[in-house]
Amino acid sequence: MRLAVEHTTHYQYDAPVHYALQQVRLTPKDRPGQQLVGTWAVEVEGGERQLHYTDHHGNGVDLIAVGGGSRELVIRCRGEVDLVTFDGVIGAHRGAMPLWTFLRPTPLTRAGRGVRALTAAIGRDFASDIERAHALSALILGRLAYRTGLTDAETTAEQALAGEGGVCQDHTHIFIAAMRHLGHPARYVSGYLMMNDRTQQDATHAWAEAHFDHIGWIGFDVSNGHSPDQRYIRVATGLDYRDAAPVRGMRYGAAQENLVVQLQVQQ
Repeated sequence: MRLAVEHTTHYQYDAPVHYALQQVRLTPKDRPGQQLVGTWAVEVEGGERQLHYTDHHGNGVDLIAVGGGSRELVIRCRGEVDLVTFDGVIGAHRGAMPLWTFLRPTPLTRAGRGVRALTAAIGRDFASDIERAHALSALILGRLAYRTGLTDAETTAEQALAGEGGVCQDHTHIFIAAMRHLGHPARYVSGYLMMNDRTQQDATHAWAEAHFDHIGWIGFDVSNGHSPDQRYIRVATGLDYRDAAPVRGMRYGAAQENLVVQLQVQQ
């Protein structure tokens, strides 16, 4: 399947921004089963694209600087990707980060009382660890309904689990914390998902991958209750959201921002 993506991230500031620096992870990865068609375009208005580099997780990163009293920043990405489904299986571990790194908890994915109780509720009566992981995914969605506006980028797995709802980022952090607690390396994935019921979207998507002996990495989209297929484009991976955030940075001054995202993913 070939998917076309058009993605605009528009920041508007209520006061001039004298300096800001943004790390942009919006270029999909080339890998078996996922290949860019031609050039992936990244265009910037209101800032300067200073360089492109590959980070320690193998993610493509554009460094964008904003200065000179800008009041808005627009980042436009577009391109096409060919995809082949492997039923969620990514395969053997690759890259500079050793596999044991993905067992390490982070502030957003630390397993506290709530996550440990969740793993205890699952039990061990399963034919395989993969079957248990799918059961864990279903349990998380059952405990934490998909609801926007209740969490933010700094909400931890424990905080989300104790709340009344969350989004894909929260589901992913809880799953990662639980899988690491069970002894499986796990990582965060940000990317694009082609929806079956609409073309226009207002955010990118997030899901998890867990590592299993003799098979490798397998994806789990907790929010949708299945493993990623050929509708999913992997863009960035990391230990948690902070490593794989589509746009993350800093700025000087007291300006408040308004963010509008326009996204189309279609065949």
